[in-house]
Amino acid sequence: MKITIEDVLNIPYTKAASIIESFIQEVIENSNVEGVVIGLSGGIDSSVTLTLAVNALGKNNITALIMPDTRTTPEEDVKDAIELAKQLEIEYHLIKIDNVVDSFSAAPFFDLEEKIPTGNLRARVRMCLLYYYANKHNYIVVGTSDRSELLIGYYTKYGDGGVDILPIGCLYKTQVRKLGEYLGLPKKIVTKPSSPALWPGHLAEKELGLKYEVIDLVLYAIFDLGIPPNKVPEYTDVDPDVVIKIMKMHKSTRHKRVFPAIPKVPWIKNSPIKEL
Repeated sequence: MKITIEDVLNIPYTKAASIIESFIQEVIENSNVEGVVIGLSGGIDSSVTLTLAVNALGKNNITALIMPDTRTTPEEDVKDAIELAKQLEIEYHLIKIDNVVDSFSAAPFFDLEEKIPTGNLRARVRMCLLYYYANKHNYIVVGTSDRSELLIGYYTKYGDGGVDILPIGCLYKTQVRKLGEYLGLPKKIVTKPSSPALWPGHLAEKELGLKYEVIDLVLYAIFDLGIPPNKVPEYTDVDPDVVIKIMKMHKSTRHKRVFPAIPKVPWIKNSPIKEL
C-alpha cells in the first residue's frame, strides 16, 4: 500500500483546533499566569498559533511582539503580522531589532556577515524580548514551531526553541497550512513560503533542499506509522537518499530535544529528565 501526502493531511481539523485550544486554556488555568505573549512573524505557524490562542483565551491578555530586523525581514511579513494582530484586536508591539543585534559588535569576534551565527543571534534576541515581556507581565511565552521543525531540528536552540509551550508542535507543517485554511486566515499567509528570515532571502525549503510535502511524508511514515526508514521508499516512492538525509537531520539535532547532558552519579538511581 502506497502512502501519500494526502494521508498526512487527512486529519479532523475541527477536532485538532478544539484539542489545541483546550490545551492552551488548561495550561493558563494551571500556571497561575495572567496571559501569553507570542512572537508574530506574519508566517503561517505564528499566525495559526496566535489565532488558536485568541480562540482559546479571548483577545485580552494576549500580546504579540513583531520583531523584524529590517535587513532580513521582508516588509510584507511585517505588514501581514500587523494586519492580523489588528484583525484579532489584540495588543501588539513592533520592535525593530537591528540596533540590538548590532550592539553585539562590542564583542571582538562578532561579524554581522557571518550568516548562521548572526541569524541564530536574531532568533535569540527575539527570545530575550519575549521573556522580558513575559516576566514583566506574568505571562508565558507561546512557541510557534510545528512538528516538522521539531523532528528535524529546524529551529534555533534557545531562540525560537526557547518557549514555555508549543501548541502546534503536534502538527506537521503541511497540516498547519490546512488548519490555517480552516481557521480562515488570509490566503497570502496560508500560501506564503516558510521563511525564518534569519538572513536576506532566507527560505526554509531552499535551505533544507526539500519540500515540506516530502519531509512530512517521510516523518509521518516513520514516526506515525512506525515504518523502518529503510522501508520508507517502498511505501512512499521517496528516494532512499532523501530518507537518509531527513533521518540525519533528526539524529544530528537530538541535542535540541533533550535537557542538557548531566553526568550520571552512583547515588542517583533514576533521573526524571526525559527526552521531549
